[in-house]
Amino acid sequence: MNSLLSWALVFALGCLAVGMLLALARMIIGPRAEDRVLAFDCLYQNTMLVILALGLVYRSSSYFEAALLIALFGFVGSTAMSKFLLRGELIE
Repeated sequence: MNSLLSWALVFALGCLAVGMLLALARMIIGPRAEDRVLAFDCLYQNTMLVILALGLVYRSSSYFEAALLIALFGFVGSTAMSKFLLRGELIE
């Protein structure tokens, strides 16, 4: 792997780790439920990006499949939480 790409991946993983810590802090502290849902959304997106970066580092396609599953379940989870906060129920 090119040394520039390896340094870029290390930098990206570091930035994503900081973003995950900040999102986790907002999820714990967040004064309102909407803040917590938005922090959850940011957390699962950062997790997906970390897994994609690790897939580039280790050159394995299974990481990309795991990232796709995380994106799918994270979207469904954040949509369900948003709907619950707006209407107070999930099933109409």
